[in-house]
Amino acid sequence: MKIYDIENFPNPLRVRIALAEKGATDNVEFIPVDVMNGEHRTAAFLAKNPQASVPVLELDDGTYISECSAIIEYIDTEFAGVPLTGTSPKERAIISMMQKRAELQVLDAVGTYFHHATDGLGPALETYQNKEWGIKQGEKARQGLVYFNQVLGNSQFVAGDKFSVADITLFAGLVFAGFAQITIPSELTHLIAWQENIAKRPSIAG
Repeated sequence: MKIYDIENFPNPLRVRIALAEKGATDNVEFIPVDVMNGEHRTAAFLAKNPQASVPVLELDDGTYISECSAIIEYIDTEFAGVPLTGTSPKERAIISMMQKRAELQVLDAVGTYFHHATDGLGPALETYQNKEWGIKQGEKARQGLVYFNQVLGNSQFVAGDKFSVADITLFAGLVFAGFAQITIPSELTHLIAWQENIAKRPSIAG
């Protein structure tokens, strides 16, 4: 297995945390993609992922899988260990729902803010920007922080009493938020405490 990514970017971070949680990091060869110089937009990379995004998983039979949710689902079922995507139909559905909310309300909203309302990755890569839309998505991200603070006031983890892919996605979203200078308001104590606890997990702390 190979994973094409760029270390410390938010979506690659999600996959790397999942691999570490499953104890499977050593089963993967990481291939760095020079995103800052546009390698993800070359014909060679687009043949692997037409969406021009990282990460991309390459299986031993030559199959390419992109989209973090799909990659993590494959990792979760391929390797032994505590399940990240649930086991029962109800558990899987709740985790999927909360993971999607973390993606839409925090991670993706922060990403849109970063790429549209700030300098982002610079003029060579940010070839189109809509600042008004970016600012609107920044507001959505801040509302998402409030929502998840409420969620975490009632449960230990994002999707209930077990760590899951939903926690991975929200954590990566908060890392990205910090990079984009979207701070967590001090009154969101449940979210702050959750972030501090998740950061201590061996899969993240190293």
